Formats: sequence, structure tokens, C-alpha cells
Amino acid sequence: MPELKKEIIPAKYAGFCYGVKRAVETVKKLKAENKGKNVFVLGELIHNTQVINELENLGIKTLYEIPEKGEGICVIRSHGESPQVIEKIKQAGFEIVDLTCPDVKKVQQKAVELAKEDYFLVIVGKSEHPEVIAIKANAQLWSENVVVAASPEQLKEFEQQIKAHKKVGVVVQTTQRISTLNSVMEYLISIAKEVHVANTICSSTSMRQTEAKELAMKSDLVIVAGSKKSANTTHLAEILKDITATIHIENDDELDKYTDLIDKSKRIAITAGASTPQDVIQRVIKKLNERKK
Repeated sequence: MPELKKEIIPAKYAGFCYGVKRAVETVKKLKAENKGKNVFVLGELIHNTQVINELENLGIKTLYEIPEKGEGICVIRSHGESPQVIEKIKQAGFEIVDLTCPDVKKVQQKAVELAKEDYFLVIVGKSEHPEVIAIKANAQLWSENVVVAASPEQLKEFEQQIKAHKKVGVVVQTTQRISTLNSVMEYLISIAKEVHVANTICSSTSMRQTEAKELAMKSDLVIVAGSKKSANTTHLAEILKDITATIHIENDDELDKYTDLIDKSKRIAITAGASTPQDVIQRVIKKLNERKK
């Protein structure tokens, strides 16, 4: 019986999301139009080393700390920033260009709205993630009752405060898993009198995760391409590992570590995080096609 041909199936929803694409293109345009000015980004524009290196080569520098005195343009990346940080950038003398993703802005606005209305605010997400830090800082201008949790376990230390409060409001980091939100909601409903939830997971994340799960169910192997520092890419890999064999790589060179698994898989799906450039995905596809038997 002839050997079945290996199938390589790229996901439709993979690579740069709208917010990331907008940030990268705008920063490049800013530099091109302001050749005589310094252009800085506060923190890495996106979680992808290749893109950061490309921007550095164009003269766009990453700032890891705000200097006392600065000159030129300072870009707020798609994750957003706290009002205190934005004020500090202004005080240093920079011209600010705010490239906070519109979806992230919506979360910030919803968090502020709930805080103003005296909800005990729960932000579902990773406390150390820059997007979450900015959401929390914006909400804390209006209320002290703001906490971050990525699981019901992390909320348990606030259980008495939640029970004592009349109402609880919930917003979600845009790149979180829906299953994480569901588990937190199940816990909150069991202890709170009133729960108001705003599902602020962005549509790009939802579509990417839904499509990837469908592909995983029909595949022997799923390859997730993207930075290990990227929250949405890591979540994607975590979701898929529960369905089928899954490997998370940053670039095509890492495929060499998994040659046995690749060779024995007949149907391979490829997806990627929101901060993964298209050429990284294409190189992964090219290398896999070269290995076809």
C-alpha cells in the first residue's frame, strides 16, 4: 500500500493581529517621516526579537527606563501604559505617540467605568503582563478595590472582601483563554451577590484559538510559531497541547529538534501568535515542505 502523502495545513488566522500590524507599520512610518528626530519605544514594541532587531536597524530604539531628560518621540506600545508613566514621559520632554491597541483601550475604559461605579474589580490575567499592569493602574485612579487573578486560587485571598462587597465587576486581558475566564466566573458567582462581566478577550484572539483547536482535532501535530515571551502565543500552545501533539517554536531553526515527530506526522497544522511576522511562518512552512517524503 502506498505511503500517505504528508499534509501541511497553515492556519488562516495566524501572525500579526490588527493592533500589532498597526503598531509596527506606524513606528516605521514615524521614523521615515522624522529622520532627524529620535524615535523611541517604551518597552519592546512587540514580543518578537526579529522585529525588534529590524526596528533597531532602522534607528528605532527601545527604552527600558524613562530618562530624566529626553528628546524626540516616545511611542506607547500596543499593551498601553499607566497614566503615571505617560505623565513621566511628558515630564522628560518627549513627544508622545500613543499606539495602545484599540481593543486594549476598551478594556482600560471598561475597567475605569466599573471602578467608578464602585464595583470590586477583578482583572482576569497575568499580573506581570504590561497590558494588565496598565489596566490596573488606570482603574486604581478611581478605586482601591482592584485585583488581578489568573485562576480561582489566586482570588481566594480576597474572598472575604468580595463577599462583603455588594457587586463585582470583571474585565479580561485581551489575550487570555476563555477557559480561564470561565473558571474565574464560576468561582465568583458562587461567592458574590452580583457579578458584572465584560468579556474583553479580543476577537482576533478568539478566532485564532477557535480555528487552531479545530485544526488540532484533525491533525497529528500542531506547530505554534512565535516568541516564548508572547502571552497569546504561549496560551495558544497550552490550549492545543490538550488536543494533540503540539510544539512551540520561535523560528524554523528549532524544527531540527523535532525531526522524528515531524517525520512520523502525516497531517501537520501550523499556527502562530499575534506578534509573529508572516515571513517566520512562511519559513516554517517552507522547511516542512522540504521534509516531505
